[in-house]
Amino acid sequence: MVLIIALSLSIGCVSATTATSKDVPLVTKSDLKSMMGNPDVIILDVRPEQQWKASELKIRGAVHENPKKVESWAKNYSKDKTLIFY
Repeated sequence: MVLIIALSLSIGCVSATTATSKDVPLVTKSDLKSMMGNPDVIILDVRPEQQWKASELKIRGAVHENPKKVESWAKNYSKDKTLIFY
C-alpha cells in the first residue's frame, strides 16, 4: 500500500489512491528534513508547471510531476515507497 504524506506547507495535494484528506497525514518542515535522503521516501512537487518554473524555492531532490496528468505518472512510483506531495 502506498503511504501518502502531504507537506503542511502544500498548496494542494493529488494522490494515486482514493485516500481522503482525513486519511493523509501532514508533515512539518522539520519532519521532512529528517526524511530527506531516505531512499524509501519520494518527494513529489505537484505545483502547476508555470508555478514550478517561476519558483526559486524548490525542495532539493524533489521530482516535479504535472498535477493534471496523475494517471500517466502515478504508476511509475512503487507502492512500497512513501510519497510526499507538495
